[in-house]
Amino acid sequence: MKLSFDPKYNIAYIRFREKTGQVTTIKISDAMNIDIAPDGTVYGIELLNADEQLTSDEGALILELGGQRREIPLVA
Repeated sequence: MKLSFDPKYNIAYIRFREKTGQVTTIKISDAMNIDIAPDGTVYGIELLNADEQLTSDEGALILELGGQRREIPLVA
């Protein structure tokens, strides 16, 4: 998994696997898109207005993976 954040455009992308072929982007909301393969495999999730969706009150990205929690400060 890889997380990228573009502070200029305020977009985050959570990539679960490399895109290997045709990708369909499904708009979930005005703030979220999901990229999937024809077999339903999720390649990644794009978050628009990412700082609002991924921050805590302290202004950090919150990652919870495998029962572990990490806070990563978002720097503009």
